[in-house]
Amino acid sequence: MLKRLIYGLIIIITLMVLTALGLDRWISWKTAPYIYDDLTSLPHRQVGVVLGTAKYYRTGVINQYYLYRMQGALNAYNSGKINYLLLSGDNAQQSYNEPMTMRRDLIAAGVEPSDIVLDFAGFRTLDSIVRTRKVFDTNDFIIITQRFHCERALFIALHMGIQAQCYAVPSPKNMLSVRVREVGARLGALADLYLMKREPRFLGPLVPIPAVHTLPEDTQSYPAVTPEQLLELQQRLQKKP
Repeated sequence: MLKRLIYGLIIIITLMVLTALGLDRWISWKTAPYIYDDLTSLPHRQVGVVLGTAKYYRTGVINQYYLYRMQGALNAYNSGKINYLLLSGDNAQQSYNEPMTMRRDLIAAGVEPSDIVLDFAGFRTLDSIVRTRKVFDTNDFIIITQRFHCERALFIALHMGIQAQCYAVPSPKNMLSVRVREVGARLGALADLYLMKREPRFLGPLVPIPAVHTLPEDTQSYPAVTPEQLLELQQRLQKKP
């Protein structure tokens, strides 16, 4: 009896693992036509959405994923493949603000401040992609991130009826643990889209791109700008003549 129970458990676990890997491969296959590794073949679009990540690990070591995304954004911008950079990331914690960190580094690298738009409510990949369409009124854009992340972001876009392509920037070596976590993230994305039908945590008023986006002088960088503060800032900007 115990043997049968153990064998049954092994079979169930094996089937679950195979299903997860099969869904992972399906997402990769479905999104492959929209991913570009070569900058020269990347189509021109008005907006490039840079998906945020922490600049530093908790140990204080710089995050190579961040560096590659910033370099990819610069390359796409400087080559004229995109005109505006929408920096979308998390700033839910005090002392942690991905969009402002990216903005500071890109301006230091030569990007015009007027060509940068900040999305402070890109808490998850789903939030970043859907907000680009529903808040920033952009339905055809370039996503800039690593290939494995491209696939999940594009799958979300395709499911939501959003047109997007992705410029896949290099990934650091020895990313096995990250890739394993990505399988779980993809299962979570499938649950969000098909079971829970999630929407972004925070939307707010329409802020079309291209348009003039000014960052008020009193905008915080650290501590982070909260979604409530962001909404207040956007309302103040809309009231200006």
